[in-house]
Formats: sequence, structure tokens, C-alpha cells
Amino acid sequence: MNFKQELFTQCENFVNKRLQTVEEIITSNQKGLQSETKSSAGDKHETGRAMLQLEIEKASHQLAGITQMKEILNRVDISKTSKNAHLGSIIFTNKANYFLAISAGKLTASGKHFFAISVSSPIGKLLLGKVENDEVIFIEQRIKIEQVF
Repeated sequence: MNFKQELFTQCENFVNKRLQTVEEIITSNQKGLQSETKSSAGDKHETGRAMLQLEIEKASHQLAGITQMKEILNRVDISKTSKNAHLGSIIFTNKANYFLAISAGKLTASGKHFFAISVSSPIGKLLLGKVENDEVIFIEQRIKIEQVF
């Protein structure tokens, strides 16, 4: 069962793909800003520049989030196993399976489905530190932890 390596690699790919997309958006908008020329419709020109500037700012915020995800992944030690759920743990429950790392959504490893979640997400906070047979209540549902590794 090498779920951890598969899931970790998928999380890295998720972050790298998002990074590439955001960098392309920033580059495209910067080129757009540089190519905007003053036209006779000055207000239209200024509105266009302002919109491009807003898009660059939005992408920059996304870039900061991606950088944070990369830093979290750098702290994940997939070789570490523990009975207590921690950053890098895989947690099997009676409701779903989780990989405590970054919020990357639903992933599949060795034919099993997992939710890659952040330790700072609501469900991540509940699962952190829990052990086999512990129970948590999330969105009015009782979740029993079956296995942590």
C-alpha cells in the first residue's frame, strides 16, 4: 500500500499545475498592460488598464496561496507513520478516506478515493491528532476513524 507516495505526487502535480496557470495569467495581463496604448477614448483606456491591474492583483493573491501550499508540501514526510493523525497521514473512516496535506480535492490512489485536505480545514482540524477508533462529529454526522497511517 503506497497510497502516500501516489497522493503526495498528485498533490505536487495539483500545485504545479495551478502555479503554471497563475503565472500564465500574470504574464498575459502584464503584456496586455504594456500593449495598452492611449486612444482617443481616454476613459476606456484607463478602465481597461484598471481591469488588467485588478486581474494581476487577484492572480498575485492566488500565487501567494500556491506558495503556501508548496511550503506545506515541503513539510510533509510521507515516510513517517504514527497512530496519531498528523500532516502527511492517511486516514480511513467509515464515511470517506483522507490525506492530511493540502486542499487538493478528490484524488484516487490504487483504486481508492481520497480527499486531500488541509490540516487547517474544518474536517482537518477535527481529524488532527485522532487515533484509530476515535469518533468526530462533522456536519451532524458521526465519523469513526478506522485506520491512521
